[in-house]
Amino acid sequence: MSKPLPEENLGLVHLCANRFRGRGIEYDDLYSAGCIGLLKAAEAFDSERGVKFSTYAVPVILGEIKRLFRDGGAVKVSRSLKELSLKTVRTREEMSKKLGREPTISELSRQLDTDECTIAEALAVSMPPVSLTDSTDENGSQIDIAVPSPDIEIGDTLALRQVIELMDPKDRELIFLRYYKGQTQSATAKKLGMTQVQVSRREKKLLSFMREQLTQ
Repeated sequence: MSKPLPEENLGLVHLCANRFRGRGIEYDDLYSAGCIGLLKAAEAFDSERGVKFSTYAVPVILGEIKRLFRDGGAVKVSRSLKELSLKTVRTREEMSKKLGREPTISELSRQLDTDECTIAEALAVSMPPVSLTDSTDENGSQIDIAVPSPDIEIGDTLALRQVIELMDPKDRELIFLRYYKGQTQSATAKKLGMTQVQVSRREKKLLSFMREQLTQ
C-alpha cells in the first residue's frame, strides 16, 4: 500500500496547532512544526499495524509542536540539518533531470544513504515558511488564505484515542464502561470482577495518566 500523502492530511496539522493557540507562540510557527511532524509520520507509517494514519500521525505532530515550547518557541535547525537540506535539494534537482520526474523520498534516502525521516525533515527545512496572510495589492493589505475550518474537538478525540490505545485491555474496558457507556463504578466493578473501591482507585490513576500524556 502506498504511503499517505502529507498534503492530503494538512487538516490534522491545523487541528493540532489550534490546541496551542494563545500560549505565546505564533500560529505560523506552530503550523510549521506540525508540518514537520506530518512528514515524519507519513514516512514512518506502516498500514499493516492496523492503525489509521490519523491516529498514528496526531501524536507525532503534537510531539513536534510541543518541542517548540521546550526549545523556547523557535523552530531551531542544526547546522548539520541545514547542510543536509542543501545537499538534498541539489540531489533532488539532479535526479529530477535524470528521471524526468521528482524523485521520491525513498529514492533520495537511498541515494544519500540517510533514513527517510531525516530526508523528509531536510526537505521541510528547505521550504520557505508560508504565512497565513498574503499581501497581493499595492497597498500591502493582507487577505486571509483559506484553510480548513479548525475543529479542536476532533483533534482532541484523536489524541485521546491514541492515549487509550497505550493502556492494558482491562484498563481500556474500564474507561469504556465508565465514560462511553456511562456506567457507575459499582456496575463497572461487577463486569470487571473488581470491587467498587478498586475501580475508583484504578480510575483515578488512569485519569492521571491520560492527563499527563495529553498535556506533556
